Amino acid sequence: MEQAQSPSIGDCLKLLKGERDEQLLAGLLLVTKVCQRDDLASLRAVYDAVDVRFLDRLFKTGMGKGAAAGSGLDNRDAYLQLSVTIVAAFCRVPEIAASKYMVSKVPMVLKIMTESNDAVLVECCEILYLVATSSEDGVSTFCESEGLKVIASRMHTMSDGSRTMELSIKILQYVLSKLPPDFTTSSHLLDLATLVESLARQFAVLHSPLKFEALHLLSVIFSSKYLESLRETLRVMVGSKWPDYIHIGVMDILQNRVAPADKVHALVLAESMLSISGESWLLRQPNLTNCKASVPVDRCLLLVLESARVEVAVLLNELAYLKFEASKYTSSSDTALSTKQQHLTVAFSLVEGIIKLISTMGENGEVISEATIIKVINGLNETVNVVLEYLQDAKEHGQKKGNDLIASVRLVGSYLAETPYASSDKVRELLEYMLSIEGEDETSPFYSICFLLPMLCQMTMEIQGCKTLISSRGHKAVVEFLVKLLCNPVTEDMDRIFLACDTVMNLLLKQEEVHFQMEESSCISLLNALAFWAEKSDDPSVLMMAASICALGLDFTSEAALLKHPNFDSRSLTRLCHLISRSFAFATQGMADAVRSETDLIEIINSGFSRWADRFPSIKAAVLGV
Repeated sequence: MEQAQSPSIGDCLKLLKGERDEQLLAGLLLVTKVCQRDDLASLRAVYDAVDVRFLDRLFKTGMGKGAAAGSGLDNRDAYLQLSVTIVAAFCRVPEIAASKYMVSKVPMVLKIMTESNDAVLVECCEILYLVATSSEDGVSTFCESEGLKVIASRMHTMSDGSRTMELSIKILQYVLSKLPPDFTTSSHLLDLATLVESLARQFAVLHSPLKFEALHLLSVIFSSKYLESLRETLRVMVGSKWPDYIHIGVMDILQNRVAPADKVHALVLAESMLSISGESWLLRQPNLTNCKASVPVDRCLLLVLESARVEVAVLLNELAYLKFEASKYTSSSDTALSTKQQHLTVAFSLVEGIIKLISTMGENGEVISEATIIKVINGLNETVNVVLEYLQDAKEHGQKKGNDLIASVRLVGSYLAETPYASSDKVRELLEYMLSIEGEDETSPFYSICFLLPMLCQMTMEIQGCKTLISSRGHKAVVEFLVKLLCNPVTEDMDRIFLACDTVMNLLLKQEEVHFQMEESSCISLLNALAFWAEKSDDPSVLMMAASICALGLDFTSEAALLKHPNFDSRSLTRLCHLISRSFAFATQGMADAVRSETDLIEIINSGFSRWADRFPSIKAAVLGV
C-alpha cells in the first residue's frame, strides 16, 4: 500500500491561493496543524498569502456580525477560535505584530475579550502583548481603546497562575511603563485599583515564578507617580481583601530566601501599605478562606523591621563607600547612588512608621506583647546608632549637603522625639552638624531643623538638654528658623511654629540656670518677627505665645538700646507695645481658658513686665493706659 504523506506548509499555501472561501478556510485550519510556533519564516509566508479581507470576514462571523460565504460551518465559536488563533500565530513575527493591520485589530481583540467566553482569552492576550511590545502605535492604541479597563475587568475571572494571567501581567508590565503623563483620570485610577486587587491575590496565593511577576508589577504601581492619586481610591474600596493579600505576600517574601532585589520590592509594598492603611497594617490579621495559615499578630511587624534594618545598614555602608571612599566616580556611580538613595528612603520610611506605631501603641486597640515591644525598641536603638555613625562619617568628610543626609536626620529626629535621651553622647556630639545639613535643593538649612524640632522641644524641657542645645549653638539655628517662618506664616507651618516657640521658651525660662544670654541681633529679629506674627492674627494662642516669648526676651535689653539698633525703629516699638497691651487686655477679659499652652503664659507676661517695665516706658504706658 502506498504510504500517505503528511500535509505540509506548501499544501496550506496552495489552499490559501484558492478562490473559494472553503479553500481559504481549509488552508487556515491546516496552518494551525502544521505550523510550529517558532517557524517564523513559514508564518510570514502564510501571512503574505492570506487575503486579509477574508480574515476580517472570519472575525465578523465569529463575532456574529456576518457569515463567511460558501463555508460549510455554522459555528460562531469555531470561527472566532480560528481567527484569533491565526492572528496570534502571525503576531509572533515581530514585523507583522508591528504592522498597521495588526495595530488596527487591537480594539476588536479587546471587544472579543469583553464579550466572548474564556476559550479565546489566551490567544487574545497573546495578540495584545505581541502588538503592544512591537510598536509605540500598539501601546497607544491599547490605551486609547481602554485596554487597561478590559484587562482589569477580566483578571478577576482568570484562574490563579494561568497562562492568561501570566500574559495579562506581562501586558501590564509593558504598558504601565509607557503610560502618558495625563493618564490619571478618575476612570483610569479605578482601573488601576481593580488591577491592584487582582494582582494582590496572585501575590498572596501563588508559589511559582508568577508570584514574583505580580510582586514586581505591584512594586511598579506603588513606586509610580500615580500612587498619590491612587491612594484614596484604594483606601475607599469597601470590603476589599487586597490589603490582606499584600500582607500575606510580603511575609512570604521576607521570611524566605529570595533575591535581595525582591526583598526591596516587598519593602516598597509594605511602605506603600503604611501610607494607605496606616501603621496598624503591620499588625493586621488576614481573614481569607484561601489563606488559612495562622501567624502571630506581630510576625509582619518583626519581619518588616528586621528587613528594613538590614537594608539601612547595607545601604548606608554602600553609600558611604560611593560618596567618601571610591577613588573613581563615574556616571554609573551616580546612577548607583541615586538607586541606593531611593531604596534608603523606603527603608527609612518603614522604620519611621514602626517608631510611630510603637509610640502610639494601644491608642487604636493594637496590642502586642511586652517582649515584642522590647525587641522592637532594641532594634530601633541599633538602627539609630548605625544612622548616627553614618552622619559622623559624613561630618568627618566635610559633607553637609544631600538628601540621604536629610533623610538620616529625619529618622534620628523622629526616634529621639520619643526617647530624647537615647544615644545622648552621640547626639550631643553631632547636634550642631545635624542642624547645619541641607537638602540637595536647599540653599540653607531648613528641613534638618524641621525634623529635629520635636526632639529639641522635648530635650529643652530639662536643664541638661538646654545646655546641650546652647553648647552646640543650636539655639541660634532655632531662632533663625522661627524668624523665617514668622515672616511669612502659612497654615501648614503652624505646628512647626509652635514647636519652635516652645523650644525657645524652654530656653528662656531656664536662662538663669543655664547662664543663657541671647545675642542682641537674634533677640531683635525675634522680637520683630513675633510682633509682626501676632499683629496679623486673631488667634488667642498666637497672641499669648508671642507676648510671653517677647516678655522673656525683653530681659536682655532696654527700650533705649533697641531704638539704637538699625533693625529696630519706632514702628517696631509700636508693634511691640500693641502686642504686650493686647495680651494684658486679653488676660483681664477672663479668656485665659482659650490659651494654647501648658505653661501659664499670663504669669510669664506679668512677671516679665514687673522686671523690665521701667526700662520700657512706651510699653509701660501702653499697658497702663497712660
